Amino acid sequence: MSFAARLEAELEQFKRDGVYKRLNYLEGPQAARARMQGHGEVVILSSNNYLGLCNEPDVVAAGKRALDQFGAGTGSVRFICGTFTIHRELEQALARFVGCESSLTYVSCWNANEGLVATLLGEQDIVISDQLNHASIIDAIRLAKTITKCQTAVYRHSDMADLEDKLRAAQTTNARLKLIFTDGVFSMEGDIAKLPDILTLARKYDAVLAVDDSHATGVLGPSGRGTAEHYGIVGQVDIITSTLGKALGGAAGGFTAGPAALADYLTQRSRPQLFSNALPPTVAGSALAAVQHVQRHPELVTRLHEHARYFRERLIALGFKPLPGETPIVPVILGETAKAIQMSELLLDEGVFVTGFGYPVVPQGHARIRCQLSAGHTRDELDFALAAFRRVGTRLGLI
Repeated sequence: MSFAARLEAELEQFKRDGVYKRLNYLEGPQAARARMQGHGEVVILSSNNYLGLCNEPDVVAAGKRALDQFGAGTGSVRFICGTFTIHRELEQALARFVGCESSLTYVSCWNANEGLVATLLGEQDIVISDQLNHASIIDAIRLAKTITKCQTAVYRHSDMADLEDKLRAAQTTNARLKLIFTDGVFSMEGDIAKLPDILTLARKYDAVLAVDDSHATGVLGPSGRGTAEHYGIVGQVDIITSTLGKALGGAAGGFTAGPAALADYLTQRSRPQLFSNALPPTVAGSALAAVQHVQRHPELVTRLHEHARYFRERLIALGFKPLPGETPIVPVILGETAKAIQMSELLLDEGVFVTGFGYPVVPQGHARIRCQLSAGHTRDELDFALAAFRRVGTRLGLI
């Protein structure tokens, strides 16, 4: 069988198994409502556009200004062809926003995570990771283990006793650097890391704490500064990685923030930084404007959480059983992947775009519809979506 034929056969099997993912094409900006080819106007419940900034006029205008001033791209990597001032301005703003001394931007948070672990750790070091961390952290650790021969360990999800066991074991092996890596908000569950408890253990065992705050930046805390602000410990987390592709305008890009020496060290040694172009200037400009917009409008964060509470409460009243939580990620567990995909397709027919997730994104038997709320939604749009959930849930015998 040829290479192409083998791929085609596997794709056909995906379709028979009901796990094939079909792309849906939007004809306009990402927003609470959008026009989708073949479906007309739909309510979006599957976007990371938490604050509705993807099409915020100030954010879009800033991207256009940066495009006019700096051009379409950077031409090469930063240390070779020069760094634009818009990148420096963005990195300073990001560091202040998340409560760190410095930050360094990457073309994605995936790159930021890959560029962190493999750069900091060697054979004498260990990284200890939460069981439900994002795939970017998992793959960053796998890459680092292959390249640097560092030690690795995984602790049960949010289990502080198990984390302490792993730290105690690392201490007995005299690991030089003990890096604890956790998501701030776990994207498939919608729950929040026990950051104060993790920080206490990190200090007890002389470990460094890194938090991927991609689903918390712009989302958690009274002013959207992330998981640390949610717990009142801004400035105490050693390293924060996050994204510009979710609440902060939703374009692309990521960053790593930490002590002053960290950004400099990553500039010298982080391979995704050394061998990839910097963010397009237009993205840096729009992301900077998004940070500034959030700082001027903390009421967006308040509105986001009001919407999340309302939607979760109404789903429960309808008879659904969303996972408990206090974030705008509201997962409804259905079990099998095919059922999650079927429900998402039926909801789309009702004018609601929400994605079904199954294996391998989530474990076997834990497929779900993941609803994500936005400050950009109106109450009418949420009620429209809830009515669709009621009709589809009744049809499928879920409620």
